[in-house]
Amino acid sequence: MSEVEKQEIRLEGVAASPGLAYAPGFLYQKKEFDIPMYFVEPDRVEKELDRFDGAILETRRQIQQIRSDIASNLGEDEAKIFDAHLMVLEDVALIGETHEEIKKSGYNAEYCFHQTAQKYISFFNNIDDEYLKERVSDIRDVARRLLANLLGRRDITESKLSDLVVGSVLVSKDLVPSDTANLHSCDMAGLVTDSGGTTSHTAIMARSLGLPAVVGLHNISELIHSGDQVLVDGYEGVVIINPSAETQAEYHEYRLRKESVEAVFSSEIYQPGFTLDNKEIPLSLNIEGIHDASKVVELNATEVGLYRTEGVYLRDNKLVSEDAQFEEYKSVMESVEGKSVTFRTFDLGGDKLISAVGFKNKETNPFMGLRAIRYCLRFPDVFRAQLSAILRASAFGNLKIMYPMISGLAELLEANQILDDVKTSLDERCIDYDREIQIGSMIEIPSAAVMTDVIAEHCQFISIGTNDLIQYMMAVDRVNDMISDLYEPYHPAVIRMIKHIVDTAHSKGVPVSVCGEMAGDPIFSSLLLGLGVDNLSVSPSSFAEVKYLIRHLSLEEAKSMSNEALGMTDPVKIYQLLKAFYIEIFRDII
Repeated sequence: MSEVEKQEIRLEGVAASPGLAYAPGFLYQKKEFDIPMYFVEPDRVEKELDRFDGAILETRRQIQQIRSDIASNLGEDEAKIFDAHLMVLEDVALIGETHEEIKKSGYNAEYCFHQTAQKYISFFNNIDDEYLKERVSDIRDVARRLLANLLGRRDITESKLSDLVVGSVLVSKDLVPSDTANLHSCDMAGLVTDSGGTTSHTAIMARSLGLPAVVGLHNISELIHSGDQVLVDGYEGVVIINPSAETQAEYHEYRLRKESVEAVFSSEIYQPGFTLDNKEIPLSLNIEGIHDASKVVELNATEVGLYRTEGVYLRDNKLVSEDAQFEEYKSVMESVEGKSVTFRTFDLGGDKLISAVGFKNKETNPFMGLRAIRYCLRFPDVFRAQLSAILRASAFGNLKIMYPMISGLAELLEANQILDDVKTSLDERCIDYDREIQIGSMIEIPSAAVMTDVIAEHCQFISIGTNDLIQYMMAVDRVNDMISDLYEPYHPAVIRMIKHIVDTAHSKGVPVSVCGEMAGDPIFSSLLLGLGVDNLSVSPSSFAEVKYLIRHLSLEEAKSMSNEALGMTDPVKIYQLLKAFYIEIFRDII
């Protein structure tokens, strides 16, 4: 079918990152094995059996090495996960039947093993027993590794972005964090996915990189074909496959209007951050790593309000040594030209899993499972290594430490005790660090919000993580696009909770910032400032617009509007109030 004959397909999803892109689509998906099927000469059957047994030995060696690494770094309990994988390789039925199939059928080892493994996977899937069903993942994982060894493939077990066509729109069912952590090295025009929400890791990374993105499209990966052109509207959450000439012309005019507005925003980033009634509002930047640390200077941000340190792990999908962490952290400090950087200790778990840190294959509810500070306290050696690297980096600039997912005082005190132990260790080795380093806590769990008064007594600052706070308050999985309409930052309970946190922290003399995605949405930024938030920390793609907002609003008017919102009970009417306030500020340019 020629280009002119291709039918235009319009899809609506979740607007994840602002901007427009028009480029060829590049379908990115995990490669599957092509299992060869061929006859083996009778006099070579024994060699084929030996080849199969050799692959088993190599697979066992690889799994034992992984098990050993996990045991050394995280402990024997976590390493036991891989005992089940080793047991698969000892399974008399699975291995024995493959041997017999090779002898009886005369087919190659890959084909015979694949057929046998699939038979057992189907068998266990159909048994009404959860324990036996769990064996399916073990068999599937081991089968994939063993087949990779039979085929001589060493790169097939992980998704790779190396085949990405420069300047294309990345299309995928979903992106795992180890993929998104490497997006900064890919020259792409935009990205779209079947799944995800506005606060999913994919969306957050897209905003950090300034990539137009739409998520939650459900089936775009099934609709894209080679050679299709893709138009991404990250403002409205629209994706158009093979747009018509008329549609292209419409979006050309739309792009010109957006570029004109963005030019107005950008013209004020180097101006002082004062409101119309002369109140200075610090505006900070959220960064993912060294690749975007320099943006804090380029955009004239007050500081880095959130450095997501887990990126150093996600990029390599494994644990990273203390020295390797220190080198990256030091580079970040040297890139910001003396500005303050708030290091959030790693927030792995939830939608940010890596294969080498001892996370179980699956948790029933990972966002409420072993993640963030819970993981750090469960595996203190891993935590100590990161804290040591961070403290060493503090000798190179103004650095603060912030703990994620604190649920109450006990966790904060335990984390601080480990930090004190690390300081003692550095003192004994005569290693320099900032002995007056500030410690902060994120408030993103309702229990912590209720306990703000107590938590504030043991830290120097508080940062509200609205992404998770809203998720936990509203019982809405924030990366589930099926219920994304229930994720309501404008819900009266959310607004009242933020007000409670701010007022309580201020009563203890502790400043409050917001680093969640709510801070970077100008419709909500004015609400947060009106509620008394001291500092907003936003993604690079949101910075210029929020800076413009700050310079064109009256803080007293924002407080009046926020007080009105606090007295309302209807989320829809609250949103209408916020939208009207936003339109009034931007009326001359939108």
